[in-house]
Amino acid sequence: MALGILLVSLVACTGKTSNDADCCKNEQANCKNKKAMSYAKKYTNADFYTDGKFNEEVAMQAYKDMFAHYDVPFTDFMGKEMWVTDFGLGDFENVGMGGIFWVNDEVHNYFAHAIYLLPGQMIPEHAHVKTKFAPKHETWMVTKGWAYNFSEVGDETPNAPAIPTSHGPVKSKNFVIQNVGDIIGLKEIETFHFLMAGPEGAIVDEWASYHDNDGLRFTNANAAL
Repeated sequence: MALGILLVSLVACTGKTSNDADCCKNEQANCKNKKAMSYAKKYTNADFYTDGKFNEEVAMQAYKDMFAHYDVPFTDFMGKEMWVTDFGLGDFENVGMGGIFWVNDEVHNYFAHAIYLLPGQMIPEHAHVKTKFAPKHETWMVTKGWAYNFSEVGDETPNAPAIPTSHGPVKSKNFVIQNVGDIIGLKEIETFHFLMAGPEGAIVDEWASYHDNDGLRFTNANAAL
């Protein structure tokens, strides 16, 4: 019986019996090798803009491609609620993001967000200020890839990545490299900060107090969500 089970397993792997008893192991190795490969930039602004207009469909496809590499399921909820934006700056390749609000509860004052960044993509520098709601406090954890986590609090960190010219100068000069599993909170309420993905892109979980869009302030006056 054990021999019969082995033969069935081989057939399931190849669709036929053969002398190549390592076929399943080879397939597993190929899968591991695929996942060991770093994700890399595949899209540019030439893809993201059609006649000068931001093409959200292509942007969404770019994130789906990254999800596939990182084995992130694209759920029905994501299909309905996920959004993409170039913040009106016309440089989605370098300045933009995808995201989804899992919850944003004004009454109970809590918020959960997924941040999606393509390779080298940054969120415009911003702060969250007090409105009729308290200023937002937030904490981030990278789940895939890695990111630069920038803050205006702290001394300038040397060897910073270049800020895209489409964004302009930033106030946040202190940064750390945030790897998978690293948990970092906003250093001070109402201070400027931003994330920039490394060359493998980044998927980041965010937990925070209620997000009031009226309290969002960008360094670049032309940026808007």
